[in-house]
Amino acid sequence: MTKQNKAFKFRLLPNKEQAVLLAKTFGCVRLVYNKMLSERQETYEKYRNDKEMLKKQKFPTPAKYKDEFPFLKEVDSLALANAQINLQKAYKNFFEGRAECPKFKSRKHKQSYTTNRVNGNIELQDGHIKLPKLKLVKIKQHREIPADYKLKSCTISKTKSGKYYISILTEYEKDMKPVSIKKVVGLDFAMDGLYVESEQGEKANYPRFYRQSLDKLAKEQRILSRRKKGSARWEKQRLKVAE
Repeated sequence: MTKQNKAFKFRLLPNKEQAVLLAKTFGCVRLVYNKMLSERQETYEKYRNDKEMLKKQKFPTPAKYKDEFPFLKEVDSLALANAQINLQKAYKNFFEGRAECPKFKSRKHKQSYTTNRVNGNIELQDGHIKLPKLKLVKIKQHREIPADYKLKSCTISKTKSGKYYISILTEYEKDMKPVSIKKVVGLDFAMDGLYVESEQGEKANYPRFYRQSLDKLAKEQRILSRRKKGSARWEKQRLKVAE
């Protein structure tokens, strides 16, 4: 038996009070990330010519900023801890040549944060999900998560159109059985259909989602251009374009 991960994404429907706390959490996570990044950059500039000393320098922790910014205590501490972990991963990828140097996050960045399940602080309960600090939040759960799937963490995000989503990461065990190869088929790249099968020349049934999305976006943008900027109809159409 091997452990596997699977994520389930659902619409989250917070009330007004919960939406305010979510906005505060997004902002606090961004603040802590940027503060830690600023300190890390200063450390990097100080020891950039001494890699051994640079490796010995420890990352600042979110707790360091709670005296200066008391409102950090009002949000989920695990969300702040994950901001630190994300920055550490970003720097590791940078030093190992897999990514660019981490950049500061602005309000225009994707609004999201991740929290972990500890001692039952995250639970699904009759059309709601219990989350740290937020308590029970209404969720639009369109499919069931199997009972033997263990909840690991949740990522809460808000789109530019104002919708909230939650991605629930689960862990489960799967019996991986070896499969014997009975037939080998070659696939050749095709510009108009992704691939061509070598045996019978069959092409993939390529759905062309991207092209269809572009056509729909262009249509919605044309409608938006005809609306009076700032009006209720313009704002409603702007949200459609943002989606």
